Amino acid sequence: MSEFQEDIYTEPTPIDVDTLRNLGPLRGMAGIWQGQRGLDVKPKADGPKKQAFVERIELQPIDPQTNGPQLLYGLRYHTHITKPDQIKTYHEQVGYWLWEPATGTVIHTLTIPRGMVVMAKGHAQAGDTSFEVVATHVDENYGICATPFLDHAFKTRDFRIKVEINSDGSWSYEEDTVLLIKDKIEPFHHTDRNLLFQIAPPTPNPLARA
Repeated sequence: MSEFQEDIYTEPTPIDVDTLRNLGPLRGMAGIWQGQRGLDVKPKADGPKKQAFVERIELQPIDPQTNGPQLLYGLRYHTHITKPDQIKTYHEQVGYWLWEPATGTVIHTLTIPRGMVVMAKGHAQAGDTSFEVVATHVDENYGICATPFLDHAFKTRDFRIKVEINSDGSWSYEEDTVLLIKDKIEPFHHTDRNLLFQIAPPTPNPLARA
C-alpha cells in the first residue's frame, strides 16, 4: 500500500504564509549566526588533523513550498568558514533546511563547491530542541552524490548532523562524515562541531512581508 494519497496534484488549503511561525524544530535556527570556536577533524596523509575555524551562517525563511498535497516550510542557508585570523575560505556550503509538519520530517540539503551534494532526513516533533538527520550512499532518496575523484579517493559512506537548540538562544551542531579513503582499511570519521550565537534576526519570507 502506498504511503501517498491518490490525488498528487491538489495543493493543501489554507496555507499559512508566515514561514517563521511554521518552522517547527527549525525555528531556533532562523537568523544570522557566528561561531568562533569551531573544530574540524580531517584526514591527512600522516593521520587525523585538528583545525579550529570561525563560521558565519545565514538561515533565512523561504515561502511555503508545495509538491501537490505535500507542504514544506524551510530555511535557505549559506555557510562561510575561515581559519582564525584568515580571509581565505576554508569551507563554503549552501542548501536548505526543510520541515514537513504533516509527517514530522526534517530534511537537510547541502552542496559544497568541491563536487558533492547530500540530502539527509530525520524526524522530530514541532517543539523539539534536538534532532538529527542522516544520509547514506546507498539510499536512493536521502543519499550522497559526488564527483568520480571524490568517490575514488575519499568516498562518503555516511553523513549525519545533530542539532541542539540551547536555552540561551544559541544553537550547536555535531557533524560526522564517514569516509572510505583510498588504501585505508578503516573508515575515517571526519567530524565538525561548533556553537553559534545570533548576530542578526531573520528576515520574514516574501509572502509574510507582503
